[in-house]
Amino acid sequence: MDETGIKQAAEPVKALIEQEVKNGFPSNRIILGGFSQGGAFSLHTALTTQQKLPGITALSFWFLLQASFSQGPISGVNRDIPILQCHGVLDPLVPLMFGSLTVERLKALVSPANVTFKTYSC
Repeated sequence: MDETGIKQAAEPVKALIEQEVKNGFPSNRIILGGFSQGGAFSLHTALTTQQKLPGITALSFWFLLQASFSQGPISGVNRDIPILQCHGVLDPLVPLMFGSLTVERLKALVSPANVTFKTYSC
């Protein structure tokens, strides 16, 4: 996995959030979301940004660079961020197992009550 590339790819999104905050748009009104790789980057960005965000919603994604996070709860501003994770049971590109492993890891990093995992059979 290209750790440097992943971290660099998150920087423009963090910069966009910072710019919106400077323009007067409160960070607590910016929700990150995405599908597949976009969901993976949204999660990574939200867990590493210095801006307090109100939530993440993502579909069929996985946890990028999870080994770089502590084993216990994260200490960042988004340690209590609500996360809605949805995954297709028959997803041919991102197996359901990846989503299941991601949700279990997330529950160890953020408030478990704030992590919602929904599966869909279509």
